[in-house]
Amino acid sequence: MMNLNDAKNTEISYLLFKIIKKFSEIDKKTRYYGTNRPLFYSEIHMIKAIKENEGIHITGLAEILGVSKAAVSQIIIRLEKKGLIIKEKDVTNQTKFLSKLTPLGEIAYINHFKFHESFDQMLAGILDGESGEKIDFLKRFLTTLKNELDIFSDKVGG
Repeated sequence: MMNLNDAKNTEISYLLFKIIKKFSEIDKKTRYYGTNRPLFYSEIHMIKAIKENEGIHITGLAEILGVSKAAVSQIIIRLEKKGLIIKEKDVTNQTKFLSKLTPLGEIAYINHFKFHESFDQMLAGILDGESGEKIDFLKRFLTTLKNELDIFSDKVGG
């Protein structure tokens, strides 16, 4: 027979799964980010990586994003066709290309940043008025959960 604590833990577990699912749905949704071009999750994060790592090559982008160089190349081609980035030869190494944001790419980057700011504001609103102790507990809980999920992921094959 399940005791009250087991029931509460199960309830928390299911609630966390629902939150993670909803967050994933929101994060992976195709958006325009102030452009008239649909941008997929992988594309907007490529734009972010290019903006925040000026002068980076395909290999570096692949490492940052945790994807293959072929995947980076495909995303860059799509972003170039959408007019969000341009490729230029690296003056220090003529066999490599550098990607830079176009003005439209800059707009997408700024609006993606604003999207994340609105999420931060939502969380701040939820936590407004809570005690420092409760907020510290929540930080510890989430940090521990993230660390345990890393271990769990390694155990079940990533």
